[in-house]
Amino acid sequence: MNPSDRARDIESFLKRTGWDAARRHALVADASSRRYERLYGADGPAILMDAPPGDETSSCPPGANEEERAALGYNALARLSGSDTRAYAALAEELVARGFSAPKIMAADHEHNLLLLEDLGDDLFARIAVDQAALYGAAVDALAALSRSSFGAKMPFGGDDWTVLDYDNCALMTEANLLIDWYAPYRGKAQDAAAHEEVETLWQKAFAQLDALPRVLSLRDVHAENLLWLPDREGVARVGLIDFQDALFGSPAYDLVSLLQDSRRDLPEGLEEIMIARFIEQAKITDPEAFLASYAILGAQRSAKVLGIFVRLAKRDGKERYLQYLPIAARKMARSLAHPVLAELQIWMQDHVPAIFTEGQE
Repeated sequence: MNPSDRARDIESFLKRTGWDAARRHALVADASSRRYERLYGADGPAILMDAPPGDETSSCPPGANEEERAALGYNALARLSGSDTRAYAALAEELVARGFSAPKIMAADHEHNLLLLEDLGDDLFARIAVDQAALYGAAVDALAALSRSSFGAKMPFGGDDWTVLDYDNCALMTEANLLIDWYAPYRGKAQDAAAHEEVETLWQKAFAQLDALPRVLSLRDVHAENLLWLPDREGVARVGLIDFQDALFGSPAYDLVSLLQDSRRDLPEGLEEIMIARFIEQAKITDPEAFLASYAILGAQRSAKVLGIFVRLAKRDGKERYLQYLPIAARKMARSLAHPVLAELQIWMQDHVPAIFTEGQE
């Protein structure tokens, strides 16, 4: 999209909402195409979300089959919301209504993919000096409460609605394939069609085990860069939630894996195991063994995705800084693959992508 046209869209939106006189400060960009600014207005600060139309492929329409999703592109295959701000607005309203600290929607222009959001501050979990056990305990309690909450698939907001889909095997496989498509050739050699078919069969066998647990709302990107500490609030509201627009219905283990196996940092020794036990108790998981198997499967799947994405960000998008995190993600994938439920997949990875098991030791 032409930058000058986009600037006019934003200026028009701010004028309509009474924020045109606000002082604007650009915030550090993340891995997505979205951009954020902090606005300083007469009534205090707010956050402008700018999700430029056309910067990403289309989201997945409800009911689309795999062939139709493939034709639309990666976002439809992986069931990502892309630039569609309706997803963020609908999920934010549902979360706030249940007592979670998602940013309140102050104004929206969904035609131009612009949102004005409540400012939850700068105290990201990744930046603050707070006891890690207390911090992660609060986050685990919030995820457990989220897991216990009931959400409808069709989420209404402002006269419209957004349909939350399932984290199906197509989406899981699309993400896991990023390892083969990007990381494998970067750290070794490209895999042929036969190897692709072999590893997909092993992943699908693992994904079938996820059906042992009921599906819950999964925010999909819960980690220290997407959580804010709000100590003046109470209970689960002390944990500020952002970057949840890609939420799907999936395993209760997924968001916990995302939090505790953060691909950019390591937790203090033993804290992961303590927090897993805490979640199992707080979320009232009735089959801990099935949960731990799902945790390992999704730990491996998420690490595979992240390894591929980090290489893609570096090589396709010029964001070389993400390569520094490869050893952390590789180490966590190797640990997940050690679970007995993934024995066959572990052997395949050792034979075809051995860098997973060596990079994390460097």
